[in-house]
Amino acid sequence: MSGTEDVARLAAMAKAYPNLVGAIVGKALYEGRCDVAGLLKATGER
Repeated sequence: MSGTEDVARLAAMAKAYPNLVGAIVGKALYEGRCDVAGLLKATGER
């Protein structure tokens, strides 16, 4: 994952693919391309 936009796309795809339950975002977080609050907002979680 390269950032928030990719996570938002995956969250939308998860409706059609119920086995899609997560993504690895560690490098994007480490490199400052996204933050946890932005990722949660992109998924609609909080």
